Parts: sequence; structure tokens; C-alpha cells
Amino acid sequence: MKCPYCGVVDTRVLDSRATQDSSAIRRRRQCISCSNRFTTMEKLEEEPVVVIKRDGRKELFDATKILRGLLLAGQKRDIPLTTWQEVIDSLEQELRSNGVREISSDQIGALVLKRLRDIDEVAYVRFASVFRQFPDVETFKAELEDMLKEKKLT
Repeated sequence: MKCPYCGVVDTRVLDSRATQDSSAIRRRRQCISCSNRFTTMEKLEEEPVVVIKRDGRKELFDATKILRGLLLAGQKRDIPLTTWQEVIDSLEQELRSNGVREISSDQIGALVLKRLRDIDEVAYVRFASVFRQFPDVETFKAELEDMLKEKKLT
């Protein structure tokens, strides 16, 4: 590892520890030449997930966009931020475990809605109204009726 102070490549590891979630390793290092100490992080390099937007554009998956939508949907509801983070984490986990490299924004929205239904019905309806872009009140009403039917079955 190259020393950030003097540029020498010869350094030694003093201490290695896994991060709290075990997703990375923190290494404390010391330069053999100048004796300065510094920290490095070793993390698994993941393949990016590309999202195909409705207009055909492609962009990298951005969890903060989903979080923003969830926060708006759950506005003035008693839903902790950790719940939203769990939704996003489980979504990312599902995408990565299935080896998804490209996915449409519609598929992502459907996966989010599936998780939202069990968390909060009002947030579900709010998110669905934006995601599905209901053309009229009747379509919106039909969605609500479907949700109520499924609720009665469980």
C-alpha cells in the first residue's frame, strides 16, 4: 500500500478489524520509511446495477432516490427511518443475490410496493399513486379495492 505522506510503497499492517456490519475491513498501517500511520478500508467491489428509466435512459442504481420517495410516502406517519433503510437494504440484497445487472424502474417500483404493503397502507397508497401514475380516480379506486380484498384474505 502506498504511503499517502511520502509515497513509498512499503507499509506494514498494525491492526485489522471488520466493520460493524462486516462489509469491510479497516486496516491501520504504518509506513516503513517515514513512520507515519494511516487507515485504509478494504471493501468488496460490487458490480453496479443499472436502472432503465421509462424513457429508455440508463443510470446507476441510487438508493437515495428510493429513500426520498419512501420518506415522501411516509410523511407524517410514525415510521422510523430504520424501517425505510431496511426496505432499501432488502431490495439491494434481492437484486444482488439474483445477479441483476440491469432492471427497469418499473420493476424496482413494484418490488418497493410489495414491501410497502406490509409496512404501512397509507404510505403504500401514496407511493403507488406516484409510481403508477393513475390516469383517473377510478383507476386509483380500483387499486384501493384490490388492496382491501387482499387484506381481507389474510
